[in-house]
Amino acid sequence: MNRSDDIHLGVNIDHVATLRQSRGTRYPDPVQAAFIAEQAGADSITVHLREDRRHIQERDVQMLRDTLTTRLNLEMAVTDEMLAIAERLGPDDCCLVPERREELTTEGGLDVAGQAARMGEACDRLHRAGVRVSLFIDPDGDQVEAAARAGAPVIEIHTGRFAGARAAERSAELERIMRAVERGLELGLQVNAGHGLNYQNVAAIAAIPSVRELNIGHAIVARAVFTGLDEAVREMKRLMLQARARR
Repeated sequence: MNRSDDIHLGVNIDHVATLRQSRGTRYPDPVQAAFIAEQAGADSITVHLREDRRHIQERDVQMLRDTLTTRLNLEMAVTDEMLAIAERLGPDDCCLVPERREELTTEGGLDVAGQAARMGEACDRLHRAGVRVSLFIDPDGDQVEAAARAGAPVIEIHTGRFAGARAAERSAELERIMRAVERGLELGLQVNAGHGLNYQNVAAIAAIPSVRELNIGHAIVARAVFTGLDEAVREMKRLMLQARARR
């Protein structure tokens, strides 16, 4: 049984697929990357199935669903196409995120408060399909409360602004995240976090006692170019556990 103060690492393997798709080959295989990450200590595997299929393909999701020994977390936009795919494939978790074709990566959180009916419908569909729902939101109290009203049991706090902040602004961004985490706990939500986290900044977020899981991809895959994926995952997990132990 997981303790309430455990911290987990979800490894996003999208950019292994990015490299594969850049040449239209069958390698490197994101499924193989997932196995290595699991063996190195990843608690879950995250993939983002985008509308334009720029990296992860539907067949990758199917193979991961059939073979993973940890949890599969499927990131996706709130569209009828993606909801139908999730209902059919049945990942363990779905993290609903905003998506624009022209963006390089997800640029911010969902406006759950402004799209309450749509978010509630999506949460209900996935719940009925046996999929746990997470909503990717900015560290904003109104969005946290809207996520709870929508019926999502989990939120993932967008840490991108913290990760990109100058030193003088980072404390304020960290405080925003901590307030959002606390509000989520008051509402009975599981609180995860992610986006832009790397080996230099992860400790500050991992040290927040109530954050359950960090989802990290780009930094790990980039480090793996030099050290190998096994070592890259192990080092990130070590930093997270070290930060949590020191809190």
